[in-house]
Amino acid sequence: VQLQASGGGLVQAGGSLRLSCSASRRTSSNNSMGWFRQAPGKERTFVAAINWTGGDTTYTDSVKGRFTISRDRSKNTVYLQMDSLKPEDTAVYYCAVGRGSYLSTQRASYNYWGQGTQVTVSS
Repeated sequence: VQLQASGGGLVQAGGSLRLSCSASRRTSSNNSMGWFRQAPGKERTFVAAINWTGGDTTYTDSVKGRFTISRDRSKNTVYLQMDSLKPEDTAVYYCAVGRGSYLSTQRASYNYWGQGTQVTVSS
């Protein structure tokens, strides 16, 4: 499975961006999908995840109430709506396909990764 992430850019603090991640094909299982981010000089960390149906989601505490993950199964696409952006949200954002249907915050639980899209939030 190949993942193509897009939608990143430069935005002022308080602004919004919508990231998209399209998969080249549907996986054989009803896999969850997730978003991670990596700031310069830091490790890649979990942001949000969504299950196959889209009925269950989880977020890291720092983005709760500001970010919304969703998916369109007919398009094999997952989205990350980011509102009220802060400078500390600046990072390269990666989408990933989970190994199973469960939600996970751990990188090891994901086996396909996109190339990343840069998000820069200016103060």
